[in-house]
Amino acid sequence: MFRTLFALGIVALCALTATAADVKYALTGDNTKLTFVGKKPDGKHEGGFAKLSGSATVPDGDLTKLSVSIDIATDSLFSDDAKLTAHLKNADFFDVKNQPKAAFKSTKIEKTEKGFTVTGDLTLLGKTKSVTFPATIAAGDALTVTAAFEIDRTQWGMNYGKGKINDTVTIGISVTAKK
Repeated sequence: MFRTLFALGIVALCALTATAADVKYALTGDNTKLTFVGKKPDGKHEGGFAKLSGSATVPDGDLTKLSVSIDIATDSLFSDDAKLTAHLKNADFFDVKNQPKAAFKSTKIEKTEKGFTVTGDLTLLGKTKSVTFPATIAAGDALTVTAAFEIDRTQWGMNYGKGKINDTVTIGISVTAKK
C-alpha cells in the first residue's frame, strides 16, 4: 500500500513538474510574418522579410515571462515593387551587403487591460534601440502573437528621402508557432 501511494505521489509530482516546464516555440519565416508599410505624401508601399529564425520561450505558462529572440535575414526583404525592393536593399536603407542580419530580443513583457506591452531591443544597420509596442499574445498548443506599431526609421540611420518619405514606418507581426 505504501509503495502504491509513493508511486502515485511520484507520478503526480512529475505531472506537476511537466506542466510547469518552459515551453519553447521555434520561429521561422513560415510561422512568423514580419511586414512593414512605408508611406509618402502620394502613397504607400508594403513589404516584409521572408526569412527569419528564432525562438520564443514561455516559462511556467506565464506570458509576462515570455522571452523572444529573432534573427532576420535582411536579404530576404521584399516589397510590392521590384525596383523599390532593390533600392531598400542598398546602402540608402538596409545595406544588406554589409548588414545581412537584423534582430529583435525581448527585454520585458507586461500584461495590460487590452493584452500585453512588449519591450525589446531592435537591431537594424548595426544599431540597437529599445522599442515598446502593444501586442495580443496567447500560448498553448501554439503561440500566437499579433502586433502593429510604428518606428522612426531615422533612429537607425535610415535618412534617405527625408521630407519626401515619412520617417515613421508601420511594423506588423503575426506569429502562429506550434510546439
